[in-house]
Amino acid sequence: MRVFKQLLDFYIDSSIHVALSAFSLTWVTLIKFEQPFDKWVLLFVFFATITGYNFVKYFGLAKFHHRSLARWLKVIQVFSLICFVVMCYCALQLQAESLMYIAGFGIVTFLYAVPFLPKHLFMDQQKNLRNIGGLKVYVIGLVWAGVTVLLPLLNGDYSFDADVWLTVVQRFVFIVVLMLPFEIRDLQYDSLKLSTIPQKIGIKNTKIIGIIFGMLFFFIEYFKDELNPNELIISLLITLIMLLFLVFSKKKQAKYYTSFWVEGVPMVWLLLHFVL
Repeated sequence: MRVFKQLLDFYIDSSIHVALSAFSLTWVTLIKFEQPFDKWVLLFVFFATITGYNFVKYFGLAKFHHRSLARWLKVIQVFSLICFVVMCYCALQLQAESLMYIAGFGIVTFLYAVPFLPKHLFMDQQKNLRNIGGLKVYVIGLVWAGVTVLLPLLNGDYSFDADVWLTVVQRFVFIVVLMLPFEIRDLQYDSLKLSTIPQKIGIKNTKIIGIIFGMLFFFIEYFKDELNPNELIISLLITLIMLLFLVFSKKKQAKYYTSFWVEGVPMVWLLLHFVL
């Protein structure tokens, strides 16, 4: 049992779990727009997510308070380096236009972790995009929406019509709602100057806003030109699942509530596509 727990912690701490979620959302996009399976885009997203998240988490600025991380840190560093090399190889298999698009998100990820802003903006003297008041959840939402929706379609030469942009908005809303349980959990750790949503309006109002956003996520489906009954069912089920996780989230959560269960919702989304 102890070995299993150690493996599970490594699986989460090394960002494999979140990478599978990004992989799943990208695949959902390909399915939704009836695009062929694009292994290079999917593999790129997977390894880029591991590389990016581990860079942000272990650059020395992020504070996730995982005390058990120390004994895994060297292994995670080597693992991240291997993932970075594989990511570069996968990137070379993509179209040139896709690489230029990826570079933009790479810069955002870099600025998200590396200090570059004036000290007076922060109580803890950390000067990166992550620590600008109220910005974190929206940066993450935009990056995930751009990478998991636009990148696979761009690489497949798909024409960006109204449905694509509605899906970008829908995916952004989905990520924001999914981030709220993390925001609630991190109330006990975050600096007050971060001005996160729960810090500004409280846990109860955060859940109310999240429920409204969840409804928006679902009803956006009705504005698309092609209304698929299966997509409506899947969107409804995903809306219910993510809102249940939000409603039952609290400041003192079980260890794996957000880091495993909430973060695994995109995988459920992909699984529903295969089941239905």
